[in-house]
Amino acid sequence: MIKVRNLTKKYGNHLAVNNISFDIKPGKIYGLLGPNGAGKSTTMNILTGCLAATSGEVKVDGHDIFDEPLEAKRHIGYLPEQPPVYGEMTPREYLMFVAEAKGVPFEKSLRHVKEVMQLTQIYDVRNRLIRNLSKGYRQRVGIAQAMIGEPDVIILDEPTVGLDPAQIIEIRNLIRKLGRLKTVIISSHILAEISAVCDHVIIISHGNIVANDTLENLEASASRNNALTLKIKGDKARAEKLISSVPGVASAEYSENGGVVSALVIAEEGADIREAVFNAFASAKMPLLDMHTNETTLEDIFLGLAYGSDERNAYIAEPEEEEEEIGEEKPKAKEEDDYKPLFSASDDEEDDE
Repeated sequence: MIKVRNLTKKYGNHLAVNNISFDIKPGKIYGLLGPNGAGKSTTMNILTGCLAATSGEVKVDGHDIFDEPLEAKRHIGYLPEQPPVYGEMTPREYLMFVAEAKGVPFEKSLRHVKEVMQLTQIYDVRNRLIRNLSKGYRQRVGIAQAMIGEPDVIILDEPTVGLDPAQIIEIRNLIRKLGRLKTVIISSHILAEISAVCDHVIIISHGNIVANDTLENLEASASRNNALTLKIKGDKARAEKLISSVPGVASAEYSENGGVVSALVIAEEGADIREAVFNAFASAKMPLLDMHTNETTLEDIFLGLAYGSDERNAYIAEPEEEEEEIGEEKPKAKEEDDYKPLFSASDDEEDDE
């Protein structure tokens, strides 16, 4: 569906996107994940033809986004981080305007707009001014405009930014519904956002792709890198000798407190040493008070890939905000017919034309 090859974008001396390549295949929800400033929005703006690349190639359904922009853009619906809606219009007026701008025939657009409003659940507020809608509804209007013209790919840049928890859940459910109809690409700097709705993850850091895989494969990769935490009753030197005799042990760290030895044991890649460790201490009649695995989580993988070890440690060790003094007011944050129906809609609702 979309092929990206050797894509690079420079702003003066700043390298925003560094020679990245990836493919977007039909029928999946892709997540573009990375810290703020990683290059996600720049990449999305290039994919949608809103920004020129310094070098590289982007093809949408075989059409080069730079050489054949109109043909390529017909396959794409785009929601920027700030929804491009007009507050003085109603949702229905705005979507009819978008349909006309995208060249949808008038007769077809009447039914098409109605179905898009039903799918995005804004039909009940279709005649209210957009400026009077909540941010969650305005976001839905923005997603609806991306769907106008029946594009094959829906691209959403930070679709839940600034929404409250209930609105976030609603938008996530809508994205899952869209994923059953279209190929969807969403960007976010929040791992939970991506893992909640996406099938495939592309992690970007400093303009480079550092991971490109399914969530299942990333999670499986995490579960292979286990550490073993032990609490042993007895002598530290004897515990060290027993652990060092177990095949598959890569390294171990020890501490002792009141006759109880704590050990963090790292196994070699692919090795499961739990049974061997248990048998070693049982044979030596040395009580093993506790043994459990410390699995590397998806969050650990994301922080390690996206930030690197030094940045990750700084990120985790970031000091808490100082308690604000009484009477000190913090500044408020800024808010950030050939017709094919999208889905089977009921025909018993009257049109408002």
